[in-house]
Amino acid sequence: MTFDRPLGVGATGGHGPIRYRVSDYVPGRWIRFRFTGPRGFDGYHEFATDHADDGRAVLRHTIAMHCPRTARLTWPLMFRPLHDALLEDSLECAQSAVTGSLSRPAQWSRYVRFLRRLRRRRPSA
Repeated sequence: MTFDRPLGVGATGGHGPIRYRVSDYVPGRWIRFRFTGPRGFDGYHEFATDHADDGRAVLRHTIAMHCPRTARLTWPLMFRPLHDALLEDSLECAQSAVTGSLSRPAQWSRYVRFLRRLRRRRPSA
């Protein structure tokens, strides 16, 4: 994930073909990204932390999106597997930052590796 400025409301960026803008941000608690691309991805994804009294915390990711007809096909076939792999990678980074270790590193499926190879071969727009 890259942004045009430090993380905060109004920062724009994304990863791969997915573009978004930070619409809401409470440091250390909650951040919401509104989709700005690809066309038709209408919604957001967010990360939130829930802190328990015993010192534990839960990092929660939510995605809420309305898709037009074409995205109803591209989301499950291409974007969702890539998104899930990226999400697993980001959660590993969070776990490592908090605990200093990983319980079991996630591995990309053959299909995700295939999709990533296809993306690398596409000429830049």
